[in-house]
Amino acid sequence: MFIPVPYVMTSPGPVFNTIGEVNDIELISISGTQTYPTEGELDMTTVSEYGGPQDGLDMFQAIWGWISPDRKVVPRESVYPEGETEEENTARNVEAFSTSQSYAIAAAMDYLDQPINEQVIVTSVGLDTPAQDKLRAGDEILAVDGVQMKTPEQVVDAVRSKPIGTDLNFSVVRDGSKLDVVVTSSNRPDDPATDQDETTIPYIGIGIDLNYTADFEIEFGVTGVGGPSAGTMFAVGIIDKLTPGALTQGKIIAGTGTIDPAGNVGDIGGIQQKLIGARNEGALLFLAPQGNCDEVIGHIPDGLTVAAIETLEDAMDEIESFNSGAQVTSCS
Repeated sequence: MFIPVPYVMTSPGPVFNTIGEVNDIELISISGTQTYPTEGELDMTTVSEYGGPQDGLDMFQAIWGWISPDRKVVPRESVYPEGETEEENTARNVEAFSTSQSYAIAAAMDYLDQPINEQVIVTSVGLDTPAQDKLRAGDEILAVDGVQMKTPEQVVDAVRSKPIGTDLNFSVVRDGSKLDVVVTSSNRPDDPATDQDETTIPYIGIGIDLNYTADFEIEFGVTGVGGPSAGTMFAVGIIDKLTPGALTQGKIIAGTGTIDPAGNVGDIGGIQQKLIGARNEGALLFLAPQGNCDEVIGHIPDGLTVAAIETLEDAMDEIESFNSGAQVTSCS
């Protein structure tokens, strides 16, 4: 009964008001431009997980999860990639959370017809890779071997277009200072071509993406949360702070969903637990990705209205409809 079984248990996690504060720190802090007072709450919802990528649950925990109405027990492989460690999972979730904030800024600025600035940045550096201790997550890549980099694809091409063992000179901005870093490319240890008569692909072991910023400062104060699912509520919170009037009209509105720079909302995991967590905190309206509707139907807590959204514009329209007393777009 105490031997670990390969399952993970999820339950409603804490909610965070994106237009409020946690420990006297604003979740979304905007400076350098006009902002406006807000009311009510725009809550991002989370899921708590037990079992981790390797530990699993014991049978008592699994049974408790199966019989509990607000918990769910699922096979571990449906949540975590095979062989992933706790450290790798944490790093992946931190990277996804940071990316969701960047994308939220882009989507909000696009919705408000304001300028968007793009930077090519390092999002992660792998352990025991050529880039370890040389490049860092957060470095802005200006150029590789003197050639200006404007997209992540250009960086990939710059590394792969030269033989393994090439010294590559990265011009980066780190903590406001410009510096040059030399990284020697290698072959991936897990490249199937390594042990065969095939051409291996040079790599240095970094993740790269575009980072989006506004012409003014937008900072995020929440910590200890991972994953990409807060993107939509971050974008809605940014818009609320940058536009006159209280978007919620004093109500508690919650939601979830990934977001891309164009404002498209994507589905997420743990939607049923997030619905419960939102209602437990007094939410009246929940913004749910259209892609999660099959999991929403039949699992909406009493007193909670769920609006199905596919874009950031949908989210804003559904909030307006709810506040005016009109019918929202429900899952079908």
